[in-house]
Amino acid sequence: MAVSLRNTNLEKLGEQVYDVLIVGGGINGAVSAAALAGRGVKVALIEREDFASGVSSSSSNLAWGGIKYLESHEYLLVNKLCKSRNELMRAYPSTVKEIRFFTTIQRGFRFPAFFVYLGAVLYWIMGRFQTRPPRYFSGRQLERMEPVVNTANAAGGLEYSDCYLYDNDARFVFNFIRTALNYGCIAANYVESVDNRRVGELWYTNARDTISGNTLQIRSRVVVNACGPYADQHNQISGERTRHHHLLSKGIHLIVDRVTDNQRVLTFFASDGRLFFLIPMGPKTCIGTTDTQVSDPDVGVTDEDRQFVLDNVNALLDLDKPLTMDDVVAERVGVRPLATEDMSGEADWVQLSRKHVIEQSELHRHLTIFGGKLTDCLNVGDEVVDKVAAMGVIVPYPKNVWYGEPSAEERAEFMLQAKLMNLDSLTDPSSSEPLSERFWRRYGTAAFGLLERIREDETCASLLIENAEYTRCEIELAGRREMIVKLEDFMRRRSKIEQVVRRRDIEHAPGLEEACAILFGDQAQQRLAEYLRGGV
Repeated sequence: MAVSLRNTNLEKLGEQVYDVLIVGGGINGAVSAAALAGRGVKVALIEREDFASGVSSSSSNLAWGGIKYLESHEYLLVNKLCKSRNELMRAYPSTVKEIRFFTTIQRGFRFPAFFVYLGAVLYWIMGRFQTRPPRYFSGRQLERMEPVVNTANAAGGLEYSDCYLYDNDARFVFNFIRTALNYGCIAANYVESVDNRRVGELWYTNARDTISGNTLQIRSRVVVNACGPYADQHNQISGERTRHHHLLSKGIHLIVDRVTDNQRVLTFFASDGRLFFLIPMGPKTCIGTTDTQVSDPDVGVTDEDRQFVLDNVNALLDLDKPLTMDDVVAERVGVRPLATEDMSGEADWVQLSRKHVIEQSELHRHLTIFGGKLTDCLNVGDEVVDKVAAMGVIVPYPKNVWYGEPSAEERAEFMLQAKLMNLDSLTDPSSSEPLSERFWRRYGTAAFGLLERIREDETCASLLIENAEYTRCEIELAGRREMIVKLEDFMRRRSKIEQVVRRRDIEHAPGLEEACAILFGDQAQQRLAEYLRGGV
């Protein structure tokens, strides 16, 4: 087997002094790396688990402007998030798509239904009319438009627009990592920062490869702590003191078979008064979320969490039979890191927003990113570049646009080639979209290589795992370009297979062993056995 990209990068991490070392490979670290590398800064990134393995693979898959923050009068934040959402729509038209939110307001809710509608109109205006306008409905109209909704206690409702990720959040995050790699960033997953000290003009970060156990030292002029909910812990390792710290809120989602054929998000207010969603996910529906304060970022799904979601969805929908745990295909769980300056532990965490804060120590040349949400990611990247430049790091190409899909001309050329070879006729009947659309959205210009592979061998367009929507040639490409170390990396994060196919069906899928062979070569049986044991 050829030396993998990860092994090559591990060797390079200790060979030179980097302008910036980013610790953490979630959304904040990924956009920081892409923004810095895309503007010519010499940057490295390490992540102690897989890229996007934490919060960034457990979101609601929404890129929204924060309509709920209107209630707490955070108008500047909503304005900023709406601008960010609009830019994501413009820059990633194949991935960040407008979707309608269908909201039911129950009688006795803290605001009248028409007042909530007026809030949606304000939200549309603050979004600069970049989406379809909101509409108001009576309870009777709600029932006619969406029969699955229980309207027995509905005072009225509305429909408005926001955005969602067509694939999944972890895939979106990894594409920023891939962008950073294309610009020369040296990144590696499963590399843990165990000690971080500044000596003179440099940071010396001692790190450990958690796969082999080998240690290495990385030298850099600036360190960016993008560890998400673990940011406070890493600052203790570095000896950094900050004004802000994190409070943590746990959110879970349950994924079930699709409950409605209408391609829109059903939105309610749960029994605890907070927003509750049913989000389309291809042939499935993602339901949640909970909002529970926790002190430890290492969380799991409890029976109480599951019951909360099931009780609410069964009360809010008019189903032929109630949903039970037997209907659950998969679960998602993560924590939201909420930035606060209150060190007493008495902050009203329910009122804390997802806004980000970047603290800098110019003396130590150290940045810490607190809070944040996917919608605001482009702003995080630009702010990190500005702060790094203010610390004296030279930014060779400050005007370069570091994000976005390839040009419309490149897309048109790809679609022409795909049409001439009749690619879409090879789309599996179980797929939710044509191969040409899916290939371009996921891989951009790298998808030209997929066309060439299918010209060589048409069977490469076939699915290895039923209902997974991943072809043989995509898995080959992932093995070469996507730093997949464990089978879970592919099944859970580079793809959403684990979230739309039941675990027992995955384990018995005829193509699973072949996928492992493609991804891991002579380590295939070891990685498959590890996956079947649950990663132990």
